[in-house]
Amino acid sequence: MRVVDDLAIIDLSIKTLETLTNFEYGLLCRGELLHARALRGKIVEKFEARKKHNASKESYNIASLAVTTRNVTLLDFKPQEIAEQMTLLDAELFLTMEIPEVLLYAQEQNEERAPNLTKFTEHFNKMSYWARTRILEQDDGKDRERYVVKFTKIMKHLRKMNNFNSYLALLSALDSAPIRRLEWQKNITDALKEYCLLIDSTCSFRAYRQALSDSKPPCIPYIGLILQDLTFVHIGNSDTLPDGNINFSKRWQQYHILEDNMKRFKQG
Repeated sequence: MRVVDDLAIIDLSIKTLETLTNFEYGLLCRGELLHARALRGKIVEKFEARKKHNASKESYNIASLAVTTRNVTLLDFKPQEIAEQMTLLDAELFLTMEIPEVLLYAQEQNEERAPNLTKFTEHFNKMSYWARTRILEQDDGKDRERYVVKFTKIMKHLRKMNNFNSYLALLSALDSAPIRRLEWQKNITDALKEYCLLIDSTCSFRAYRQALSDSKPPCIPYIGLILQDLTFVHIGNSDTLPDGNINFSKRWQQYHILEDNMKRFKQG
């Protein structure tokens, strides 16, 4: 932050702005939200000073750093743009996960030995909590409906992008008890029912498994079901056979779960 404070107005070039925004993006990916917010505030402050300094010249066209006189809300952004940013954050975290730590976590549930997986699951929970908060903090019922509609539109784009992780994070928010207790118009409840069909738990989540099977990379799967499948295989099968030999059937099941639901998307 001190480096940004010390920047002179003439030093704030396009290249410098790109470097700072890339660093801010890195902070977001690592979950350092407070530092990222503070840095963005400094960047906007410097950029505003730069605009005033160059009032008589052609201003820089940097949409992501545009300064407005009113508070910008989620409703001001296009659903596709939000879905794209959510997918970028998810992809960054998904690609850092290693296959061994996922397999190990299903056996031991040890977060310290699966740091990248832990970050990924924490990000899922944060996204879900963020969506619920944006809706519930609205005092007016019509404003709450606007946010619900916005999130359903975002989910539509997430599905097109094969981002099942953020799709289900938002769905878990919209389908949570605090949200469901509120009164919604029929078109909203009908839309939510349709979105919930993807994660219907009947027949062992057949709809979701089929959708994932049909998906081609790039794709970000829902890690929760992968962990559930691995845990069931681990608990229901011993590591060795009665004669003391390795239980290769168990290893083969674990391999297929990771290959079909995760590894092929990391390679893509």
